Amino acid sequence: MDKVFKALADRTRRHLLDRLHEHNGQTLGELCGRLEMTRQAATQHLAILEAANLVSTVRRGREKLHYLNPVPLHTIQERWIDKFERPRLRSLSALKQRAENAMTDKPRFVYVVYIESTPEKVWQALTDADISGSYWGHRNVSDWQAGSSWEHQRTDGSGVPDVVGRVVVSEPPTRLVTTWSDPAGQPADEPSRVTFDIEPHGEIVRLTVTHEDLKDENEREQAASGWAAVLSNLKSLLETGSPLPREPWLVP
Repeated sequence: MDKVFKALADRTRRHLLDRLHEHNGQTLGELCGRLEMTRQAATQHLAILEAANLVSTVRRGREKLHYLNPVPLHTIQERWIDKFERPRLRSLSALKQRAENAMTDKPRFVYVVYIESTPEKVWQALTDADISGSYWGHRNVSDWQAGSSWEHQRTDGSGVPDVVGRVVVSEPPTRLVTTWSDPAGQPADEPSRVTFDIEPHGEIVRLTVTHEDLKDENEREQAASGWAAVLSNLKSLLETGSPLPREPWLVP
């Protein structure tokens, strides 16, 4: 958390985050052009933001795209804001972050969280129905074989799925790709796509969640408000044994 506050203490770095908030998924050249900043200066500031986990990057061909990562901001909100001002500031929290990407080949959201755990335990937490239900508010149910169906079932005893889809890629414990669809949606609706990349990072784990092909503003709002909370709860569960207090409206 010290790295987060240090990164946010600099006005230029806050300005970079503002630019990514307005238009997520920018290259270094795009950021420099918008801010009239040299590439060297922007690179140094972005490195600090990335080290604080406030910015995540994805390679697309020769380009390196930069994304605002709201997970640390959500942690700050949970620890210092929500307990005092939850009802009044909920709608103004860091979870309002959303992408306004004009290019359809860019991921809509890229979230990164570092967890003191192992890839095997992170994989299990994502795919075990009972474990996912304890921190997500929904049970992820499937045999997790490529081509199989999966369901995101409510934990209220009804077993009703709020999301259904297919397992596209299943490579335990490092990579899981699934499609996401509304079971009540129109047959012609295109599903969105979620990729979980799990990789060792020293003695801890780096989990990258990429949610793309979101069709409209409502889906973008749901993704923006949901993933930061889910990943914070997952991190808390694996590191402390208990998830954070769950808010049903935060579930994507």
